[in-house]
Amino acid sequence: MIEVRDAVKKFGGVSALDKVTLDIEKGKAFGLLGANGAGKSTLLRLLCGVYAPDGGNIVLDGEEVFDCPTAKEKIVFVCDETVQFGYMTLPELKSMYKGFYPKFSEEIYSDLLSQVKLPINAKMLTFSKGMKRQAAIITALACRTDYILLDEAFDGIDPAMRLIVKGMLKKSMAEYGLTAVISSHNLAELNELCDSAALINKGRVIWNKDLDNVGGRVHKIQTAFPAEHTDEEILSVLGADKLSKTGSVYSIIVKLSAEEIKARTAPLEPYFVDIVPLSLEEIFIYETGSDDAMHGIDITAPLSAAEVK
Repeated sequence: MIEVRDAVKKFGGVSALDKVTLDIEKGKAFGLLGANGAGKSTLLRLLCGVYAPDGGNIVLDGEEVFDCPTAKEKIVFVCDETVQFGYMTLPELKSMYKGFYPKFSEEIYSDLLSQVKLPINAKMLTFSKGMKRQAAIITALACRTDYILLDEAFDGIDPAMRLIVKGMLKKSMAEYGLTAVISSHNLAELNELCDSAALINKGRVIWNKDLDNVGGRVHKIQTAFPAEHTDEEILSVLGADKLSKTGSVYSIIVKLSAEEIKARTAPLEPYFVDIVPLSLEEIFIYETGSDDAMHGIDITAPLSAAEVK
């Protein structure tokens, strides 16, 4: 288990992480959500002992991670940059990892390598970004550590190969209880892979919960009311800050249960009220309150059959 308690990290007097507290259970997949600069990569580097915290504690299976070789043998980090491996071939990369991880499995490595079909003796600087990612991930999985940290792990990997890499990860978790901590901008991807997740914004944890329970009290409403009701009245009744309107149909995000929504809208005599949980992406935007993050997200889009159900 990884225990993070009031972790603080500063760079030049600026706080990258501010009193972050998390528990990451063994054998689970844990997601880190957040915009660029939120603190995800900094947190991953604290978890594996690359950085020392400026305050608080990072404990892995009862041991402080930083400057602890026995703790670091249990954890492997695939960072978001692979330029440091550019002049290595795959055998050279494997040899380097084997020097740090005594449980490295040649059998697992050979099996994973056969699935990605990377050129064996070419320098990695000749690889595409996705190929470098694949090389780093299969080598990390062959280390047979208890924990793997993946920073934007699937960035640059084509859709077909993503399925293969995800399958490798899931197989490792199922067969020997690997714990995965995954940071990604692709919220749907994390929703597919992870049991729970933390949302980080400006160095702080906004929420940390099971993904099955993320949207219980945040909903999107599509509704229409008689013309005498003003926008201000509707917002006040629902306790909302903003709404969108297409013709006579309102789209509103509210932090209420479905039962509360029905009770509050009833006196306004709506023509209809469709209530659905938000997607993970919409919850991310709602919780961070980022107008910039709204670009490309249309909360006025018609509800799908699955959402209505």
